[in-house]
Amino acid sequence: MHFVRPIFFLPYVYNKSIWRKEKKKNNIYLTFDDGPIPELTPWVLDILKERNIKATFFCVGENIVKHPEIFERIKNEGHAVGNHTHNHLKGWATSDEAYFQNVQACQELTQTDLFRPPYGRATRSQLRHLAKTHRIIMWDVLTGDYDSTISPDQVYRNAVDYVRNGSIIVFHDNIKAKENLQYALPKSLDELLARGFRFDLF
Repeated sequence: MHFVRPIFFLPYVYNKSIWRKEKKKNNIYLTFDDGPIPELTPWVLDILKERNIKATFFCVGENIVKHPEIFERIKNEGHAVGNHTHNHLKGWATSDEAYFQNVQACQELTQTDLFRPPYGRATRSQLRHLAKTHRIIMWDVLTGDYDSTISPDQVYRNAVDYVRNGSIIVFHDNIKAKENLQYALPKSLDELLARGFRFDLF
């Protein structure tokens, strides 16, 4: 089962993390996980450029190494970057020492104070340690674009039906999400702009 909003107790368990921003302002925060990849990230950047929207890309270090020119384009076009580990590690299945080394390898490439754990999962000790140096960004709206059992239109509905002031929205620039993303992203952005939401950076 796909949960668009975080399960109610997670923000209390992971209280070092940011799940939603200012509730009184109509600013929202668009994020993309897992890139950069040539099959999708340049297309995403084109869509954002057409609408003058800035987003935050939580990048995987090994993808930056493979595609440095796309990573540079992300930064040159005014978007923010975040650390998403070097090898898309699952924190629960990785020792603290190995996890921190992997985060550091990505950090040397990204030079950012933003971090999001892959799968939204890391141990409390891992997040406590990383919170000393990074703002840990979770989400308020998980579109489910990576899930092949969810239709493109449902991803669109997830993106627009659950957004509220201060929402942090997660899409993915990875191959698994391609079909859903290419359908849902343009429609979602146009709908949210029409509703008067302002896209902001952290």
